[in-house]
Amino acid sequence: MLLTNHARERIIKRLSKSRRLEKIYSALLDFLKEAEKIEVNDKIVIFTDKRKSLVCSRLECKRFNKSEIINEIKNIGETYECVFWGDKKIVKRTTPKKFLNEIPDGEFYFYINKDKKVMYIGKDEPLLAITFRPAKRGERDYVGITNISPNGSS
Repeated sequence: MLLTNHARERIIKRLSKSRRLEKIYSALLDFLKEAEKIEVNDKIVIFTDKRKSLVCSRLECKRFNKSEIINEIKNIGETYECVFWGDKKIVKRTTPKKFLNEIPDGEFYFYINKDKKVMYIGKDEPLLAITFRPAKRGERDYVGITNISPNGSS
């Protein structure tokens, strides 16, 4: 999962209370363990614990093995925010080449945004956290309904 600047600030304010990247993602993972997943449509996913909600959008990605990912990033020398979402979760601000040394072999979803300097590698499709807000009524009352309207009513 990648974070917009807005979502990062909301998570710092409401969950982590720290600006360190590891603390932000650690607080996010703790939230996701207890949260229910609501598939609003094919692009938007909401995770809610009935009090707070994380609104996410799916990102366009490709599925590569590790050697193909190395070929994609071989000419990048700048520092990126790198996220690995697999059996273990790794988040670091480093060069993609160094980051790949910590990732096991296998086939993963791969997403990179060279403008924002973020890279995602993981077993799950990448999500972009848009905002972290108080839960709406429809999200608080949610009991396994697969679709709720974006305005919060069932």
